[in-house]
Amino acid sequence: MTTAEDREALAAALPDSNLITDPDVLAALSADDAEWAEAGSPLAALRATSTQEVRAAVRACAALRVPVVTRGAGTGLSGGANATDGCLVLDLSRMNRILEIDEDNLLAVVQPGVVNNDLKAAVAERGLWYPPDPASAPWSTIGGNVATNAGGLCCLKYGVTRDYVLGLEAVMGGPAGEYGTAVRVGRRTTKGVSGYDLTGLLVGSEGTLGVLTEITVRLRPALREPPHTVVGAFDSLVAAGEAVALCTRRGLRPAALELLDRACVEAVENWKHLGIEAGAAALLLARVDDPGQAGEKEAAAVARAFDEAGALWAERSTDEVEAEALFEVRRLAYPALERLGPVLTEDVCVPRSAVPRMLARTEEIGKRHGVRVATIAHAGDGNLHPLLITPPGDDAARRAAQAAFEELLTEAVALGGTVTGEHGVGLLKRGGMRAELGPEICAVQRALKDTLDPLGLFNPGKAV
Repeated sequence: MTTAEDREALAAALPDSNLITDPDVLAALSADDAEWAEAGSPLAALRATSTQEVRAAVRACAALRVPVVTRGAGTGLSGGANATDGCLVLDLSRMNRILEIDEDNLLAVVQPGVVNNDLKAAVAERGLWYPPDPASAPWSTIGGNVATNAGGLCCLKYGVTRDYVLGLEAVMGGPAGEYGTAVRVGRRTTKGVSGYDLTGLLVGSEGTLGVLTEITVRLRPALREPPHTVVGAFDSLVAAGEAVALCTRRGLRPAALELLDRACVEAVENWKHLGIEAGAAALLLARVDDPGQAGEKEAAAVARAFDEAGALWAERSTDEVEAEALFEVRRLAYPALERLGPVLTEDVCVPRSAVPRMLARTEEIGKRHGVRVATIAHAGDGNLHPLLITPPGDDAARRAAQAAFEELLTEAVALGGTVTGEHGVGLLKRGGMRAELGPEICAVQRALKDTLDPLGLFNPGKAV
């Protein structure tokens, strides 16, 4: 059939849905924020508002063999939500209701389009806290966070998204029944080992095994005391990495341990004028939230580790406004650098003891390829985000950045690390994932995909 005939058939199969076919709108819904990740031309898009509408859409797409690509806010950085030719883009951003906050059992039930910070604010009103906090939390959705198993600033101490997902509702196919079947996996209890951990399997699956339509998350009581902030300035990225490694050796466990290089600080300051001076090659920001004397002792120990690792200076901030401004710089680093030109964002993760070596190799790779590199990192857990910045419209610079990107993946794996800590494989890291996992494990993953999605309907060409 022609594209027009396919579109007519899909519209006929979904008479109660308003399919989007306007080319400009489809183009806007066809890609996430990943630079230079290819995007196809979708057949149509649908902004779903309920599980029933998702079920009908998946059922119709299965009958017509139309691929389904799910997207939320489109803030991904790996091309995981990019359209494929002839697909239906299933936009879940309007499924944005918080369905339940259960204070007695410390959990919430949400639709996938709920924005991370909106959930945080809603549970905070009840004295509760949802810890996963990617830098994109003001914009990214819980569904997208689950799809990539997002981490964030405080995952060093409190864990990543998977640690907070208790249960899921998903529209699936394959052995779950006919395509369009809604299944529930997981539970509301704090413990449970009945059957395989299908919840854990779906978290981080990047929309390749089904469409998530409801998410039950674990909550924590809100922190009662303001955290301590420790700032260290260093004359090189490697020196800052040595401070991270020393904190790890000493068993220190701040809630956050973030790295920013001078380029990041300058880009944010030139944009937002927060009054933060760069003044050093790199800054380390530590946040300690243990209460009382334990927090005082931990903060002092972190500052001492910074000093002993060669910090130009290390100070504990007593000004909450100043401390929050420093962490705001960290959150704004990516959009600030994006204003300077196309940014190819890396997301490698290495053992914490290997952070200094990975930072050194990052600098060397950038210089050798002639690529401008700015570095931010969840340094405390070894998750580094080198940002490769290129002039607009410069094809030679783009090719150099892409070559550097691939070399960084190789170096991370060589150091015992992984090609993605939290952004997902998507389109950009399929080759790196295969090199990291090897053919045997890739075959296992393909077998799982083929079993749960025998038609290859869900987000084809991504992740596996």
